[in-house]
Amino acid sequence: MSTAKSKANCQLQIKLICVFVSFIIPVCGSVPFIASQVVAQSQTTAKTKGDEYLHKGLKYYQQSQFTLAIQSWQDALKFYRQSKNRQREGETLGNLGLAHREIGKYSKAIDYQQQALKIFQELNNRQAQGQLLGNLGNLYSVIGDYKKAEEYQQQSLTIAREIKDQVGEGFSLGALGMIYADKGNYSKAVELYLQSLAIAEETKDSQRKAGILHNLGSAYQSQGKDNQALEAFQKSLNLARELNDRNIEQKALNSLGLIYANFKDYNKAITSQQQSLKIAQEIGDRLSEALVLNNFGHTLFTSGKLVEAEKKLRLSVNILDSLRENLGDRNKVSIFDTQLNTYNLLQQILVAQNKPGAALEASELGRARVFAELMERNLKSKSNSNSKSKVIAPLTITQIKQIAKQQKATLVEYSIVPDDFLHQGKLKAPELELFIWVVKPTGEVILRRVNLKSLRQQNTSLTKIVTKTRNALDPAENSEFINKKVVSQGLKQLHELLIAPIAEDLPKDPEERVIFIPHETLFFVPFTALEDKNGKYLIEKHTIVSAPAIQILGLTHQQRKRSQGLAKDILVVGNPTMPTLKVGDPPYQLYQLDGTEIEAKEVANLLQTKAIIGKDATKLDIVKKMPKAKIIHIATHGLLDDIKQLGVPGAIALAPSGNDNGFLTSPEIIDLQLNAELVVLSACQTGRGDITGDGVIGLSRSLLTSGAASTIVSLWDAPDDTTKALMISFYKNLKADGDKARALRQAMLSNMKKPLNPTHWAAFTLMGESE
Repeated sequence: MSTAKSKANCQLQIKLICVFVSFIIPVCGSVPFIASQVVAQSQTTAKTKGDEYLHKGLKYYQQSQFTLAIQSWQDALKFYRQSKNRQREGETLGNLGLAHREIGKYSKAIDYQQQALKIFQELNNRQAQGQLLGNLGNLYSVIGDYKKAEEYQQQSLTIAREIKDQVGEGFSLGALGMIYADKGNYSKAVELYLQSLAIAEETKDSQRKAGILHNLGSAYQSQGKDNQALEAFQKSLNLARELNDRNIEQKALNSLGLIYANFKDYNKAITSQQQSLKIAQEIGDRLSEALVLNNFGHTLFTSGKLVEAEKKLRLSVNILDSLRENLGDRNKVSIFDTQLNTYNLLQQILVAQNKPGAALEASELGRARVFAELMERNLKSKSNSNSKSKVIAPLTITQIKQIAKQQKATLVEYSIVPDDFLHQGKLKAPELELFIWVVKPTGEVILRRVNLKSLRQQNTSLTKIVTKTRNALDPAENSEFINKKVVSQGLKQLHELLIAPIAEDLPKDPEERVIFIPHETLFFVPFTALEDKNGKYLIEKHTIVSAPAIQILGLTHQQRKRSQGLAKDILVVGNPTMPTLKVGDPPYQLYQLDGTEIEAKEVANLLQTKAIIGKDATKLDIVKKMPKAKIIHIATHGLLDDIKQLGVPGAIALAPSGNDNGFLTSPEIIDLQLNAELVVLSACQTGRGDITGDGVIGLSRSLLTSGAASTIVSLWDAPDDTTKALMISFYKNLKADGDKARALRQAMLSNMKKPLNPTHWAAFTLMGESE
């Protein structure tokens, strides 16, 4: 392996330093495995054919001709495998991983790097292992999985220090600096960058220095130190041009464009971004091209050139969509999270042009895209379709109107717009504005805008209000008592922000459905319990459903039509013998829920079936029964944990048996191929999970993906006695009416008369189909 100054700064990480929603793209060091000793050897001894291909690929790589580099390295790989040269095979695989990353083929890049890592572990080559761990860390940063990125970089840094690899240590320090920047800890990022810069200067690594200077400028800009950022970016650009490193030159030009836009020097900003865009296109760096187009669009937007701005953003969106192809579903969600600012910016540009319908299309582009792809894939597999579309087509405004008509409902979609503020990665920007679209069954589309800046004067935000209110409603967060005053105040504040601006646009008939499509933190809003100035709850005025996206509604409708008549059983489960939770130390067995056993027996009696309880409710048996059931009611513990560490949180506690631990996890549910018209999870917090651009990653998403037409889940720990009463009332109403939303509404209204506060009756929400 090498410490050669080859392409030491080839890799970018997505670091979202936003001016409005613009990106600075840091450069992160990853060195190709083509070694300096191979080059030296070629001058004194005859090279093998494989070495010729390897060296040729390096030349192409240094010239940013990544496709040609891949072709050469593929030829080298064939030769080394035939000659059983494991060292060179590992080096070539590592190089192929870097080149595929440069052209946006992240799934292949990860695979190549993992293959290379395995070889060098077998060869006990610690230096190569350290470098590959760092490269994998960089890759996971690109797709937005910062937890894995940090784990890999820390391992890489440990190895570099153990073997006294100063260059490797510099790379790891710089990469960790970017991860700290992603977390918003810019002072720590600057500290790490300066350490990495010192190593680059000591080892006279000019390319590394150019990359670190760029990243340092990025951190300075995040701190609002534009003059220091400008100086660092300019130094980076000068060095890159001296070295003929087009990769760093492109990124430095893009970053300078952002600085000039901050200074309102739009001519310089546009010139820099045009130059950056040209280089990105010439070297085939698709991700950089998309991000420069985003920044270019932002500059045009802020300078008042709205039509040109829209064109740039649409080009950016097309590229970003293509970059998600071939990734695994969880990695698709991660990278999608890093791309959301582009979709937000497109919405703002379209709203500024008074195009509410087109802006709603853009809003849908920025939510639940991976979710929709999963659902469509499952639908096609069940219908034996041969179609293999990789990216589901986004909805048009015509299709959105058709779904509103099809659902016989008024659709309400929210979009939280971030403020014009420097922020980065997953660090949330202050909330600027709320877009609310109302789509009536008649096809009328209305856009309302709510200014959120005033909340800052009250030292609060929409997110803080949602969190405080939900926590105040949750008995698990309030060991002594529910503070009714805090609950009522929060529900009224949320009503004023979310409902009052559209109150006149909603149907007057309380039997007509309203389907809410939340955004970000709004997924945890109990819409049924929002309280107007007169103390009237929203459920008293409207029949309420929710969905993660309008496109998901279209797909659940298809699932309901497809599954009609395929499943006839009724499955009711309650209080299974509880499994042992091994997440944490020490492991412990979950406590039994005697109240759920009573609930399950009463529900089963009402639905004319027998409840499965206790030791009979094994996961293995229940999983076999679920695809044959048209109604599934499960009353047990719901967990938010990622039980099997698969990257998807959520699990249902069922009875263990044999070697099975009893936990039915979200990833396992996706594979069940359900045909249910309704799945009710009468358990704690089953509607919660990780909030992402793809919606809430958890149990409800997995159930709908697996084929359920609708699901009822909870937002907090509802008390056993009132949950039982709510469920019995719900099923009685469902038998009489047949409409799930109306049945749930009537159950809530019945419980409300007791009288009880919303903690007792508003925890559950219906997602998906109502009929």
